[in-house]
Amino acid sequence: MSTAAFDATDTDRVERFFRDLPGTVDHVISTAGGPSYMPLADMDLAEARDHFGRRLAMTLAIALHSRDRVRPRGTLLFIGGTGGRRPAVGMTVTSALTAALPAVTANLALELAPVRVNLIAAGFVDTPLSASLLGDRLEARREELRATLPIGRVVGPEDVAALAVHIMCNEALTGGTYDIDGGQQLLSH
Repeated sequence: MSTAAFDATDTDRVERFFRDLPGTVDHVISTAGGPSYMPLADMDLAEARDHFGRRLAMTLAIALHSRDRVRPRGTLLFIGGTGGRRPAVGMTVTSALTAALPAVTANLALELAPVRVNLIAAGFVDTPLSASLLGDRLEARREELRATLPIGRVVGPEDVAALAVHIMCNEALTGGTYDIDGGQQLLSH
C-alpha cells in the first residue's frame, strides 16, 4: 500500500503520476478541491472560472490518465460536497460544482467500466479545512450541529474514511453519489 500527495489541479502532474506507476492499482481516491464562496457582487469572474475549470479538469484528468492503471472492478473515488445544494448568497460556484460532479461521476462510471467510479458528497466534516474556513465561528458551528443533526454529533474524517473503504470494497457500487452529512439535508434550515 502506498499514497502520493501532489497538486492534483496540475493536470500534467496527474498524467505523470499515472504514467509512472509501476503497474495497476486497486483504488484511487481524490480528496482534492475545496469550496469557493463568492457572492456575485464581489465575484472575480476570472477567479470563479478558474476554480470551476480547475476542479472539473482535475476530475477528468484523473479519469483519463488512470483508465489503464486501475484494475477492473477497482475504484475511482472522488470527494465532493453537499454545501451547494441549498441556495445561498456566495454559493453560486460551489452550487454549480455540487450539481456537476454527480453527473460527471455517473458518466465516467459508464465510460470507464469495469472500473467503478463513485462520489462521496460530504456535508460539514470537522477537519482543518473546516477550521480554516470558519475561523472563530468553528466551535459555534460544532455546537449547532451537535444540537440539530439527527445523529447528535459532528461528522468526522473517520466517518468519511469508513464510507470510502465501504465503497472501495463493495464491487456492486458504481456511478453513485453517497451523502455523508449526519442528516443535515433532512433539516428545514
